[in-house]
Amino acid sequence: MANQPQLSTTTIVSPQYCAPATHPIDLIITKEWTGRNNFTITDTNNNLIFKVKSPLVTTVTPRQHRFLYDANKNPILHLRRSLLAGDDIWKAFRGESEAPQDLIFTRERSSFMQLRTKLNVSLANNSSQACDFTVRGNLFQNSWKVYIGNSDNVVAKIKKELGTMFITEKFMVTVSPNIDYAFIVALVVTLD
Repeated sequence: MANQPQLSTTTIVSPQYCAPATHPIDLIITKEWTGRNNFTITDTNNNLIFKVKSPLVTTVTPRQHRFLYDANKNPILHLRRSLLAGDDIWKAFRGESEAPQDLIFTRERSSFMQLRTKLNVSLANNSSQACDFTVRGNLFQNSWKVYIGNSDNVVAKIKKELGTMFITEKFMVTVSPNIDYAFIVALVVTLD
């Protein structure tokens, strides 16, 4: 991400989650193999930053839910996915809410059939047809980049690595300075 133009601070979830202007932030997102889609997010010094918890589904429901918590177990985001046929749409709400006024962003696949991943992300206050961010990647290389809109301005890089004996999946994430890393984490945990 060197030689990138200096971006203004991009707060989406909260200003406290914007990386300092002097350097990018590196995060490790580890998927826990517990039968649920739980994730642990740490920095490179193994300090806990976030946890993502998914409730155990005991009934048939047309939705999947994930909750992003800070290190003190405070709810930050409720991620909700529609499981209707052909949909790959995630919506992020503040805290544990599902109320329309608490919607922060919507993430959806640009088309159903893709050899390369392209996800469009629109913030709740976006009234245009253009997306605010895109996630583009290569499924075969297990890597993605997050861009501002449809530009070439990269704000995050994501690389998926398999742990020993395929027991864990890890996403190595680098977030540009001034970018809301809680937002980037929310995007990463919706990739699988």
